[in-house]
Amino acid sequence: MFRYLKELLLVIYLLLYSDYYLERLNAIGIGLAVLLFGAMFLALTFALLLTAYIRQTFIRHLFALAMFASAVFFDVYSRVTADYLTYSSFVSLVYSGGFIQEAAYQYRDAILHGVLNGLLLLFGVGLKPRHPLAIANGLRVAAPFVGVLLLSGVLFVRAGEGARGLPIMFTPLAYLNLFAYEALHNTVGPREPVTLARTAQAVGHDIVLIVDESISGNYLDINAPFGVHSNLKQAPPGVAIFNYGYAASIANCSADTNVTLRYGGTRDDYVRINSTLPSIWQYAKQAGMRTVYIDAQRTGGNLQNLMNETEKKDIDEFVQFDQTSVRDRDMAAAGKLIELLNDDKAELILINKVGAHFPVHDKYPDAFMAYRPTLPRGQFTEVADTAKRDGFSGQTDDWVLYRNAYKNTVLWNVGEFFARVFAQANLNNALLIYTSDHGQDLHERGNPGLNTHCGGDPVEEEGLVPLVVIQGEQLHTLDWAAQLAANKDRSSHYNIFPTLLQLMGYDLAAVEAVYGKPLTVPTADAFTFNYRFNARLGATPEWKHIDLHSIVTPTQAPTSVAVEQPSP
Repeated sequence: MFRYLKELLLVIYLLLYSDYYLERLNAIGIGLAVLLFGAMFLALTFALLLTAYIRQTFIRHLFALAMFASAVFFDVYSRVTADYLTYSSFVSLVYSGGFIQEAAYQYRDAILHGVLNGLLLLFGVGLKPRHPLAIANGLRVAAPFVGVLLLSGVLFVRAGEGARGLPIMFTPLAYLNLFAYEALHNTVGPREPVTLARTAQAVGHDIVLIVDESISGNYLDINAPFGVHSNLKQAPPGVAIFNYGYAASIANCSADTNVTLRYGGTRDDYVRINSTLPSIWQYAKQAGMRTVYIDAQRTGGNLQNLMNETEKKDIDEFVQFDQTSVRDRDMAAAGKLIELLNDDKAELILINKVGAHFPVHDKYPDAFMAYRPTLPRGQFTEVADTAKRDGFSGQTDDWVLYRNAYKNTVLWNVGEFFARVFAQANLNNALLIYTSDHGQDLHERGNPGLNTHCGGDPVEEEGLVPLVVIQGEQLHTLDWAAQLAANKDRSSHYNIFPTLLQLMGYDLAAVEAVYGKPLTVPTADAFTFNYRFNARLGATPEWKHIDLHSIVTPTQAPTSVAVEQPSP
């Protein structure tokens, strides 16, 4: 028995994923494609076997560790997301490496399962071979390289597609190969300085961009009859509110939208613009403004949404709330915003709010439980976003509870946020633009699934966001009313960056030539969002058009009204 332990471990490990292989076979069907898939499967399995028979212990152990890490990575991702690890998803995860500690804590159970499974592979490859193999040792050493290169070649030709259903230990390694290739062949160019001309005096007021998290435009009272109370429907004294209604997001994933909001990428040219043109911080500093970034989502100085240290150097004040509970971070952000609006300095302020990203079980106080029944509370009190799906199977009754918890969260993190800002901030000299990074699929149509956004086949609501302009009534910036009727329910995130530049005094014609139309002109927007933002290796982006006639809006009114006094 022990003489064949090595081989037994490998067989057991491969059999653990039999459902994964069969699912792919069923999807392919009968034909040439299944023969090609079978040939690739056998080739990679044979490469795995040859790797396990490498004579040199050190080399064999190195390959065992590499395959172990790759397989665990794939396994954990699949367990956490209940989805397949695509190359686009892999790239997004690489860019999100700053969250590894938080992810390790949240997904510890999934990681433990993945590691336990992976140990079969680790020992199956790493244990000393006890049987001869009539293949030269040099070929055995070459086998894992050939396997990864073979799969990489298929993925390269098919723009990152083609690994589904194959032995999982090769897939992340092949993705890493492609990622390295792209990094070495990146010919986009270096970051450019600000060259646009300004036609106005130094900016004398605050400009604020508030980017909420996972707030769907169809769930706010400013857009839907039974939408959640947002405090944006009726302007308080001394404040003007211009509701641009429904807007299309850049993408249905956070990082894709946020990086484009900060760099101004357009639908036709977002890769080049996001990679080489100045950030919004650079434009603000050129306009004589102080720059402030409030990140309510992350702690410990971790950067997110593709921000790096180079970009951070143009931010004068970087704010996170390390000692504040997740539930109260948007209120802390409101407090910081109030402080900045009251300091009589001209500042560009960008806020990433906690909003209503899943899990939404515990993102609101008990006093704001206006919608019932709701998800059980107490399990996710310190989880900002993403979490285990244990206890949430995505059935119809689960989504009823989820939607109520979501609305309670919106009531707190949107309604109460603006209640505090309007009550305590001096808005006489401030211009605020409010939106969200993307919308949500809350499964109102009864469609199956666990995800609320970032889907590869999204519903229209995943790209549906609010767009609101708020300013002091006596502040004269741009003529918001002129095109409000024409642009309401017809604009998008792509109109925000040129609007910010116009507010900073940059020449409108020059801005439009590079970044497109601001909200002060007819936007003529395509009203689409990009659900294949990381189109790579020759692939093209995929756009989803939003048809407002098919949008589902909530029908349930709250069972009680939540009232919480702002903190002094």
